[in-house]
Amino acid sequence: MKHYYQPEIETMPVEQLKALQSERLVKQVQYVYDNVEFYRNKMDAAGVKPEDIHGVEDLHKLPFITKDDLKDQYPYGLLAKPLSDCVRIQSTSGTTGRRVVAFYTQHDLDLWEDCCARAIVAAGGSKDDVCHVSYGYGLFTGGPGLNGGSHKVGCLTLPMSSGNTDRQLQFMTDLGSTILCCTPSYAAYLAESINERGIRDQIKLKAGIFGAEAWTEEMRHDIEQNLGIKAYDIYGLTEISGPGVSFECEEQKGMHINEDHFIAEVIDPQTGEVLPEGERGELVFTCLTKEAFPLMRYRTRDICILSRKPCSCGRTHIRMTKPLGRSDDMMVVKGVNVFPSQIETVLMNEGYPANYELIVDRVGNSDTIEVKVEMSQDMFNDFTVSDAEREKTLVAKLKAMLGIRVDVKLVAPKTIARSEGKAVRVIDKRNLYKN
Repeated sequence: MKHYYQPEIETMPVEQLKALQSERLVKQVQYVYDNVEFYRNKMDAAGVKPEDIHGVEDLHKLPFITKDDLKDQYPYGLLAKPLSDCVRIQSTSGTTGRRVVAFYTQHDLDLWEDCCARAIVAAGGSKDDVCHVSYGYGLFTGGPGLNGGSHKVGCLTLPMSSGNTDRQLQFMTDLGSTILCCTPSYAAYLAESINERGIRDQIKLKAGIFGAEAWTEEMRHDIEQNLGIKAYDIYGLTEISGPGVSFECEEQKGMHINEDHFIAEVIDPQTGEVLPEGERGELVFTCLTKEAFPLMRYRTRDICILSRKPCSCGRTHIRMTKPLGRSDDMMVVKGVNVFPSQIETVLMNEGYPANYELIVDRVGNSDTIEVKVEMSQDMFNDFTVSDAEREKTLVAKLKAMLGIRVDVKLVAPKTIARSEGKAVRVIDKRNLYKN
């Protein structure tokens, strides 16, 4: 049985879909040129005017923008609407203290929630379901996005947020949750807790919508087996809107991008050259319908492959693979974006040398993160402060920066191996990205 939230859009013939994209792109380019000084200056510097853009075939003429541009323009430099027209912000964790803040009009929220509703219906959701949302709420986009999508579908929505597993399981059993929305690592932990308590027969879950961190097919299989559900992937970025930029259907072979709202390109990360469909490269998005914070040719740094191979679900929107890696040094740990530069900023501010080693692993489907930090010679010789006290201070400072706990281990000077080339700061043992 085919499941669509907006069938006329989700199954739109490709040529008609491309015509819609072209029409919206022309209007959006003129809109950002007229309303955002940053874009106007960027386009002028590139020698491009709105009248040069006639459709998707001209998209390559527009300049790229990056996360650095977003940070440089923080907070209001990319805002295309008066603040009086904006009703919400969402935000990422900050890198070196600079957050990315995305603004939304009510229209933006409605369209974002439509995208999340499509994902829920693709996973078999309907007004008869109980949607259990265990993504974080607040500034994080996961909770608000799926919460709004669930309302659009008409599900009974449980806005659980993350954590407090005993309460999660109580509501799951008492209210008969049928669709679980959370990070895959938390889904695996919930499955573990359910089986430990012997309450599997009380669980009515049929599907899960999991995102915000990388996960393997092996992890999907384990979650499906342990919870007795079908597990669907969902993708998004705060900068673009949040979860629901793309989502899996019952085929589970790539995520359909909501092409009526976003144009996807894959480029060579070194040259910026647009690559043909089927080639591996960096994913770039252009927003076609956003009012408050419309990004044009935004470099996500996620590596993936696009495919328009016909899908058995009947959707015509192009599919993207799970991210196959990054073109920068960002990691996603416990659903949070972590840059080594954030770690380094905290260490330097606390007087430590820039010699550290970040070790990320996954134990029992949960991420672990530890930083080994070299002390300076003066610190090493100073016995007035214990290593335990120093480690406790760093743990607190890192949590304030990242929003998650990082275990800290202080080591003696010259302990961490030096490199004659680029220093190897990060050891990621999770083996998340597989072709």
